[in-house]
Amino acid sequence: MLGLSGCSHVKTQKDTVIIPQPLSVEKGTGAFTFSPHTVISVPADEQKPVAELFASLFTRPAGFTPRVQTGQEGDICLQLDKNLSEDAYEMKITTKRILVKAADSKGFFYALQNLRLLLPPAIESSDAQTACDWSVPEMNIKDAPRFGYRGFMLDVSRYFLPKEELLRMIDCMAMLKLNRLHLHLTDDNGWRLEIKKYPRLTEIGAWKVDRQHLPFPDRRNPQKGEPATVGGFYTQEDMKEIIAYAADRQIEIIPEIDIPAHSNAALASYPEYACPVVKDFIGVIPGLGGKNAEIIFCGGNEKTYRFLQDILDEVIALFPSRYIHLGGDEATKTNWKKCPLCQARIRKEHLKDEEALQGYFMGRMSDYVRSKGKEVMGWDELTNSKLPEDVIVFGWQGFGNAALKAAEQGHRFVMTPARVAYLIRYQGPQWFEPLTYFGNNTLKDLFDYEPVQEGWKPEYEQLLMGVQASMWTEFCNKPEDVFYLVFPRLAALAEIAWVPKNQKDWDLFLKGLDNYTAHLEQKHVTYARSMFNIQHRITPDNNGALTLSLECERPDVKIHYTLDGSEPTANSPGYEKELKLTGNTTVKAATFAGNEQKGKTLVLPVEWNKATAKPLANAAQGMEILVNGLRGSLKQTDFEWYTGEISKPIVVTVDLLQTETIQSCTAGCITNYGMAVHKPRSMTVELSDDNIHFKEAGKLTFTDDEIFKEGNFIEDLKVDVAPAQARYVRFTFETPGNCPANHVRPGQASRIYLDELIIH
Repeated sequence: MLGLSGCSHVKTQKDTVIIPQPLSVEKGTGAFTFSPHTVISVPADEQKPVAELFASLFTRPAGFTPRVQTGQEGDICLQLDKNLSEDAYEMKITTKRILVKAADSKGFFYALQNLRLLLPPAIESSDAQTACDWSVPEMNIKDAPRFGYRGFMLDVSRYFLPKEELLRMIDCMAMLKLNRLHLHLTDDNGWRLEIKKYPRLTEIGAWKVDRQHLPFPDRRNPQKGEPATVGGFYTQEDMKEIIAYAADRQIEIIPEIDIPAHSNAALASYPEYACPVVKDFIGVIPGLGGKNAEIIFCGGNEKTYRFLQDILDEVIALFPSRYIHLGGDEATKTNWKKCPLCQARIRKEHLKDEEALQGYFMGRMSDYVRSKGKEVMGWDELTNSKLPEDVIVFGWQGFGNAALKAAEQGHRFVMTPARVAYLIRYQGPQWFEPLTYFGNNTLKDLFDYEPVQEGWKPEYEQLLMGVQASMWTEFCNKPEDVFYLVFPRLAALAEIAWVPKNQKDWDLFLKGLDNYTAHLEQKHVTYARSMFNIQHRITPDNNGALTLSLECERPDVKIHYTLDGSEPTANSPGYEKELKLTGNTTVKAATFAGNEQKGKTLVLPVEWNKATAKPLANAAQGMEILVNGLRGSLKQTDFEWYTGEISKPIVVTVDLLQTETIQSCTAGCITNYGMAVHKPRSMTVELSDDNIHFKEAGKLTFTDDEIFKEGNFIEDLKVDVAPAQARYVRFTFETPGNCPANHVRPGQASRIYLDELIIH
């Protein structure tokens, strides 16, 4: 059935939309049909591999392979046109012939990828398709990309993606005309590339202890002698195959060797290159690492530089890319401050401080890379000290604006802002998503991103090489986890990278996206359907009712809902405007296209108590969710949890609007051990008639053992009150304090998250 589902007659294929959106498309009425007799002609042998790669798509599903020939005219004719710019192409599809013009193999490849997307999705199938019409609609296309750098970063250190799956990822990238794959090959959590001169980097550094049953932030560091069984690495022969596979698809692979931090895997293998003040066991870190993540390469040891130069010699010889990424991010200088070698280096080089030592470290390694004929890239922390000569900076922190500090000094840069382009963040309503951390970066959030911001100096735009989506793999334990987080959001990044400023069209993009994901389905690629799920918001209206709003980022679906607990169908009431809720209600809602349910069913059990929908006296912003009748999920960033300022008590007063009899007061709180979210040190309940004079009605206090339990769970903290009369109820939650020394985040300030105040 899967094979047949990708087949469609040209009557429907003629409406197919291509992503990224071409500069111009003029549609005709007919179609060109591929057959066993189809011939593809190329101007020279140089273009043959591009044409043969396209022709090979037909071999299994269609049962034939179009013939590729040089020189003579074919049914599909590739012609060189040196007047066109790099990566640009023109394509004219008629009923009899397809003519493609480009200045180079890249342009031809991108044109043929569009033909691939115009064909029935079953072209991706590995099984024979007997019912397909292998036709593409008649049209004229003129096209060229906005940016030369259209990138995707994949972290294969935290989760090692096997070679076969990485090749599949590359092919999915290629359909989107992305041209740079930035491989994050080394980190605290694994060294993934064979280095022949230093075999322990993969014998030891590629393997970590098995903590896969725990979320990444909850994983404790390894003990000396504990078996390390999870991981893997690419041999140099593997990497040559990957590089060649990517090059055939016009993708340049950029290796990243992250220094001086994120280096525990390397230092577990060769601990002599850590600062000599480090006396603790260094192991490959399975999680965040706590204090161990502060162990970084020694900046004062001359042998460290020779060690890294040896590694880079092999990397430079292996990767044909013009670029080498050296990281440079998140280097905590704890040990450098205590290290006699680092302090001696600071004095010798007349450096101001440890931050300047990192500038020296990165500058020296960058000079070495440049001496080998390569260009250097690094993360935006490089702007904290002297920038290496000609370094290309990746803007990642927040909205990536630190990169502008590099632009101000004339450096080129790439934008990959964590706030919109980090694919580790939730891509849809969190109630439906697998666990990760931070907030949301939805498909629409990424699509709407414009890298060139208002107020930029004109010269900044000239230095902007392009954009990149970055996929960090902390929460990935299998290939499907990676693909789920990457797709379909990577298509939105491709649209930003290709389409001119202010010419993106969300509705048109979604049509193209549906076609692209149909191709992914035929390739058995896992992708998220989060864009069809519903985000909710319930807020008190201060008049004793709750207001429920529902939204979906896809404008081409309809939300249907029920209020009686039954499953919604296409015949259930359609959501048109905000709903008013005044009592216990189970809301169920889902998105539909016609009669087909598209997203998962949203279930909202709204439960009323005396605090529900009541006003809060002197409330801080966001506190209204504490009285909206809805409990939070196990994800404390799902917009149903309130957190105050770190290290400050949370104080909130509920105005019951009239004197009520009170028997108990409850607060829901969540523990997320790995993220240092814990229940309060104490919870005090006070009652008042006038909101001025309060009397304590009860108090709970907790020990460290009770507060800093491991796990991810929700608890209700309940204070029983001898039946009392009051109008105002004040809750005070004292902060838990800093995490203890045996915590995965030792010494870090912990936070309280509350979801609901319940008064009976």
